[in-house]
Amino acid sequence: MPTHAEEVSVSVDEARIMKLPDRVATIVIGNPLIADAALQGGGILVLTGKGFGSTNLLALDRAGKVIKDTTIKVVGPASRDLVVVYKGMERESYSCAPECERRLTLGDSPAYFGAILSQAGSRTGGAPGGGSAPAPR
Repeated sequence: MPTHAEEVSVSVDEARIMKLPDRVATIVIGNPLIADAALQGGGILVLTGKGFGSTNLLALDRAGKVIKDTTIKVVGPASRDLVVVYKGMERESYSCAPECERRLTLGDSPAYFGAILSQAGSRTGGAPGGGSAPAPR
């Protein structure tokens, strides 16, 4: 069985490309709330950070033998434009490059996070092909 010698870091809400051996047939993520992975042709793996923490990724061949066992660490955003504002126990995140705009970030206060998520959902639903068409009058 392979060891946990390799450790890969990815930021939350970001993707990273990994190259796996061509003979990989199946991938398994220990905790899909922390990371997600999609195997593409030619051994290309797209790894996405979903939540903070650490989990493992197993790569199996067609016979079910473990080819690779990697620790995946998902860390906070590494952008320089991130500004976090605390209002007592409430937390809000902003992207300031150069003007500050609200940013949807895990760990923000539920009301702030929900308001941004709602706006983003409304915007996506109103875009062509992004949701149902308005009912005719």
